[in-house]
Amino acid sequence: MVVVIGADVHKASHTLVAVDEVGKVLGQGVFTARREGHRKALGWARHQFKDAQLVWAVEDCRHLTALLERDLLAAGQSVVRVSPKLMGVARRAGRERGKSDPIDATAVARAAQAHADLPVARHDEASRELKLLVDRREDLVAERTRMINRLRWHLHEIDPDLAPPTGSLDRVVVVARLHDQLAAIDALVARIAVEVLDDIAVRNTQIRALERRITAAVERTAPVLLEVPGCGPLTAAKIVGETAGIDRFTSEAAYAMFTGTAPIPVWSGATAGRVRLNRAGNRQLNAALHRIAITQVRLGGPGRDYYDKKRAAGKTSTETYRCLRRQLARTIYNTLNHSRAAHSGALSAAA
Repeated sequence: MVVVIGADVHKASHTLVAVDEVGKVLGQGVFTARREGHRKALGWARHQFKDAQLVWAVEDCRHLTALLERDLLAAGQSVVRVSPKLMGVARRAGRERGKSDPIDATAVARAAQAHADLPVARHDEASRELKLLVDRREDLVAERTRMINRLRWHLHEIDPDLAPPTGSLDRVVVVARLHDQLAAIDALVARIAVEVLDDIAVRNTQIRALERRITAAVERTAPVLLEVPGCGPLTAAKIVGETAGIDRFTSEAAYAMFTGTAPIPVWSGATAGRVRLNRAGNRQLNAALHRIAITQVRLGGPGRDYYDKKRAAGKTSTETYRCLRRQLARTIYNTLNHSRAAHSGALSAAA
């Protein structure tokens, strides 16, 4: 007997609902979102369903579920991730009216039952390191952008001609020259602008240090991605961090669905073959694939040839980029999968 335990997660508590193989509710409980609560939840499940195979289904809210997933995986449990969209569909299809934590947890469990190819949860230290580094860099870039916008307002008030070219404030020489110009002006707004400029310089140093660290980690963890045309270290780091283990996916089609590059069919009768854009999936991965696609089309090569072929067939530029992202999802999946297989084979031979 397989029992699926759906989890509706929050900052303070997790609501768990267990269902059997036909979706019938077998039990439920509420536990604190702390390690002690996770141990109690595991003890409750093992006591209630002693002879059953347990599968834990958690809604894919990584910032809320990370600790729960790690504790369950450390205890040898099987954990799958259910996207919020799938949970919403299952909840609307249920007979229960309204919305509550038990209803949501039940929907998570039933969605996991209905989709056997969901990605399993895994916490690989290499991919987690890259995700943390990339997220930190993006936070710093966002802070720097806000500071630059504020600085430009100050410069416009002092003298619009002082404004440096767009996108140049990450260069040391530009920052130093502007600093000297502002230091020569005796006004409060100029002194504030100098302070903002100093903050920007600090962010520049932090961002460059992170980029060097990310590049070194990618070269150590997934150098094969750097061989894909148009895929630089930062994009490769984003792919590795968001994928979190290519072996979680049963096929390249499942990976394409996860990245949001699998087209959605919208046809009936005489309109056979029509598809639309898939707005589901991991949007961070989707954006990374789009950056690779744009670079390949700009630089030429197989990506550009594919783009020209689809355009000649009558597809719009948007449709063509969608097709190219789908091809890139296949390429990334096969590249990472072959690399993993080769690494495993090398380890086996060494043993």
